Order: sequence, then C-alpha cells, then structure tokens
Amino acid sequence: MSGESGEKRFAPSAKRLRDAVARGDVLRSRDLATAVSCGAATAVLIVAGPALGDTLGRLMRDSLTFDANSLHAFAFAAMIRQSVGELLFPLLLIGGASAATTILVQLVAGDGRFVAAAFRPRPQRLSPVAGVKRMVGPHALIELGKSLAKVAVLACVAFLWWTSHAPAWPLRPPDGLRGFIAVPWTLLSSLLVWLAAGLLLLGLVDWPLERWRRLRRLMMSRREMTDEHKETDGNPEHKAALRRRQRQLARGGVAKAVAEADFVLTNPTHFAVALAYDPARAAAPVVLAKGRDQRALAMRDLAAEAQVPVLEYPELARSLYFTAREQEVIRAELYAAVARILAFVLALRRGETPARPTVTLPVMLRFDAQGRLIRA
Repeated sequence: MSGESGEKRFAPSAKRLRDAVARGDVLRSRDLATAVSCGAATAVLIVAGPALGDTLGRLMRDSLTFDANSLHAFAFAAMIRQSVGELLFPLLLIGGASAATTILVQLVAGDGRFVAAAFRPRPQRLSPVAGVKRMVGPHALIELGKSLAKVAVLACVAFLWWTSHAPAWPLRPPDGLRGFIAVPWTLLSSLLVWLAAGLLLLGLVDWPLERWRRLRRLMMSRREMTDEHKETDGNPEHKAALRRRQRQLARGGVAKAVAEADFVLTNPTHFAVALAYDPARAAAPVVLAKGRDQRALAMRDLAAEAQVPVLEYPELARSLYFTAREQEVIRAELYAAVARILAFVLALRRGETPARPTVTLPVMLRFDAQGRLIRA
C-alpha cells in the first residue's frame, strides 16, 4: 500500500500547477520561442530590407566616391557615426521584434503572467554533480535527439531550397550596384523564410513534447494529493472559494442532484460522479451529476454536507465520467462493478460493517485522466 501511495501516477492538480508557475516552473519550448523569434525577425527584415539595402548601397557609394579635397578633410569617426546612425534604427527594429516575440511566447507559457522566479539565480545549477547528472541522464539523451533532429530537418529544408532556387540563378551578375545587391538579397530572404518555416515545424513538435514532459514531472502520488487536500481544507481563502463554488453549483441544480444520490465516486479529487438507483425510474443506476477538477471538489463537499457516501474508486469514476451522460443510465458493462458498490452502501445504511468491495473493469472501459484508453 505504501508503494501505491508513493507512486506518482495522478495528474497534477490545479493548485500544484499554480505553485509550479509561482516557482518559475513554466512550460518552456526553446524551439518554439526560437522559431517565433526568427520568424518575426525575418518578417521585419523582409519588410525593411529594401530600405536597408538602399541605405547600405548609398553608404557604400558615398564611401567610394571622393576627390582630393575629401582625402585632405577625411574624418573617419564622423563617417562611422553617420553610418551607425543610419543603420541603427532598422537593426534595432529587427532585434526588438525578435525580443518582443520571445517575451510574448514566455508570457503565454506563464499563463499570461510575468514570472519573476524564472529570472532568479539558481546556485544548484552550478553544482558539478548536478551538471554531470544532466549531461548523462535521460534529459540529456532527449536533448541530444532533439538537436540531431533539428540539424536533420534544417539540412533537409536548406537542400530543398537549394534544389528549387538554384536553376533560377542568373548566369552573370546584374549590371549596377542595385542589381548586384538585389539578387543575393532576394535569395537570402527566400532562404530565411524556408528556414523559419522549418524552425516553426520543429517548435510545433517540441511544444506538446515539453508539455507532456512537464506534466510527467509534476505528477502526484496519492499521499501528495491527500496532503494537499488536507492543507487546502484548512485554508480560509480556500473555504471562501469553496462556498462560492457551492453557491454557483447549487444554482445549476448540482447540489440537488448530489443530495439525491445514493453515493458519489471520486478519483479522488479530479473526477466525481453522483449515482442513484431507483427501480421505479430506471432498470439500472443513473448518473445524476458528474464533474472534474473544481466541480468535482465542490461535489465532494456537497456530498459531505448532505451525508452522501463518498467513495474513492479512481478507475471506475473515470470510466463513468467518460462513458455516461448526466441523467442517463450507466453502460451495461459497468453494471456489476456499480452493483457491488451499491450493495456495500446499502449494507452501511442498515448498520452493517461489510468489507470494502473491489471492482474490476473491462479493458475497453479503462481511461486515464485525459480520457484516453489505457492499454493493458
């Protein structure tokens, strides 16, 4: 039993996710941030490119046009200041677009909040032992695989660009400085667009991968979920929020449905299903109400107030949640499991002390917290 309580196999609660964000543990995808940043810089570069090219051409022309008086009055520092002054704004525009989009991606990852904890120094990262573990651990292998995949994808993108654009290259350089600059600029712009598209593809693959890794890292054990539930129960702010939730749910008729239920099955805090069996109403148990996350927590508390038994059967609660609608009978394949629990509840009402029943579900009705079938 202690092994089960220590095994982290439950999805993180909303509180655990909020605490992780407060610590600076937010969803990060460097590949997506790089792709968006490069895409923004490329877009600004393409838009501002002609003006930037004209400026470069004029500066080059002016630097190569001189006479005897210019040689005597040559001011190198003034020429550099003029060149930097004319090029500074477009370069700042490109860098600003790249930085702004990077910050925007991180704000989205931080639920729209500026997470100051992410910028705090972490002395533990300077530990040689921790550094070696990062270099030889599974995280390092994943990062190595991602790096190799990025190199392969970008190499393929560059090769495709080469094969599609090389035949169109002019056989001789165009006449004039403008034409001499325009052809390489057009080719460079096209290559940057292709590479930005390749980076975006990598980012769209990396984002769900990083999300899955973060959720796996924040998984909770049964003991952690129980401790968190006890901790939040004693929090005055949580109690006030709970009362507000209950009032909102009561207006939707959930409080009445929970009060009429024979029992409520939970998982233990993410899902809740209120069931009742009335032979005059239906030939099988009926799902009166169901909910997940905050709604499930409110249903638990409403059931406690109404003195309706609350039983933790995680697999059965998830199965009922994903296979039955409210005010509908349960699936025939779940009759036996629900009947055993109903018999247990009725025995408790009679004052008996029966053993808690164990239930077994069909393989095709076993779901995880995201509603995906669990393959045995």
